[in-house]
Amino acid sequence: MRACSARSTRTAAAILKDHEPVWAPRNDSMTTFAQQLKERYFQEDHPYVLFEREVTHYLKPDYTLLDAGCGRTAPVLIKFRDKARRLIGVDLVEFDPSLRGLELYQCDLSKIPIEDSCVDVLMARSVMEHVVDPARVFAEIHRVLKPGGHFLFLTANLWDYASLIAKVVPNRLHPWIVSKTEGREEKDVFPVAYRTNTRRAIGKWTRQAGLDTVSFKYLGQYPSYFMFNGFLFLIATGYEKMIRKIAGLNFLQGWLLVTLQRPSRSQR
Repeated sequence: MRACSARSTRTAAAILKDHEPVWAPRNDSMTTFAQQLKERYFQEDHPYVLFEREVTHYLKPDYTLLDAGCGRTAPVLIKFRDKARRLIGVDLVEFDPSLRGLELYQCDLSKIPIEDSCVDVLMARSVMEHVVDPARVFAEIHRVLKPGGHFLFLTANLWDYASLIAKVVPNRLHPWIVSKTEGREEKDVFPVAYRTNTRRAIGKWTRQAGLDTVSFKYLGQYPSYFMFNGFLFLIATGYEKMIRKIAGLNFLQGWLLVTLQRPSRSQR
């Protein structure tokens, strides 16, 4: 039920603050306890920050960057204004008319109205869990990427408890649930499909599209779905620490950070 970034000159802490839920915790002891646990046990960078850092690694000033599922206000894409020559945003929603300096297309990811082999880096944050036709989307990504270009995405792991619950609960109920647990507006919660959210599934679509896997990482974060209750947050914290510590359980962590590449002509 998660929603559908080279770093800017701001600090990692500032970037992370941008991605915190907009919901303001209730002023009660249990919520305060959850906040204390978060500050004590989760000091590492949020997966959003790690994702932006990974994009930065592959980006150059003369490159074209495409943000797949960029959102109404393209919050991640605009951070790269001084990091890439051409910035392209794609989403099904209507864009904020005040956005300037971006090339925006309201369309499906399986049919992006841009030329072949023109994108150096394509990124997608919290988007791939919503894809219902992975074969077409991966094929389109291959088409728009330049030979040697990279596709980076951060998505929910199907084997995370939040994803398993979201898969069982009807999509029509997700907006209400997420609004109550995370404080996100209902209009910003979209249906999930989870067809590209396991290592096996990603490998299948990657091979079928003719892409290569550069890296595949499991990432964890603080249990944001339980911020409203200190006791539940404590239990979830113990679980999170256990699956990180035991190598055989790493696959249960909440996020997948994946980097794919369209082979260059010399690799064929």
